[in-house]
Amino acid sequence: MTDTAPQRSDALKNREAILQVAHDAFAESPGVSLNSIAKRAGVGAGTLYRHFPTREALILEVYRLDVDRLVGSVPEVLAAHAPLDALRQWFTTLAAYVRLKHGLGDALNTAAVQEVVSTTSVIVTEAVGRLLEACEQAGAVRPGLDPTDVIMLLSCLWRTPDNSEGAAQADRLMELAIDGFRP
Repeated sequence: MTDTAPQRSDALKNREAILQVAHDAFAESPGVSLNSIAKRAGVGAGTLYRHFPTREALILEVYRLDVDRLVGSVPEVLAAHAPLDALRQWFTTLAAYVRLKHGLGDALNTAAVQEVVSTTSVIVTEAVGRLLEACEQAGAVRPGLDPTDVIMLLSCLWRTPDNSEGAAQADRLMELAIDGFRP
């Protein structure tokens, strides 16, 4: 029984390495091969497939972890920035995550995807609610903004092109929306 503990530790370490490499590799090129990811992670293809039997399973886990990290960053972002600036920064990061997911759209077309998107949308909505509450308490936005409405309105951010012109457009759109949120 003592032999299984190190295997579990190694398996966890391998899984984490695969996920980190996959995150970076998918950001660089959505079409990257799983064999390439395994090699970069320092594991064999069999190890990768034991953890993630399909490309979709790996993509979904990377996406889920990205969203979990983003949602978990709300307290840190609020501690480091004024509430309205925290909202701006957080939505900019969210847009980058969603843009990555959209870049992988061909691979993400199943019921499993819908389950992950539904689950993550709940925690994202809660995170936006916390950001809006902080903004409301600071007097930066009017009371009673609905987080789902704000997400819908700001979804335009991840539809802008992933280049400097798109970033400038996203900044302008963000400011238009924030003007509408003000008291």
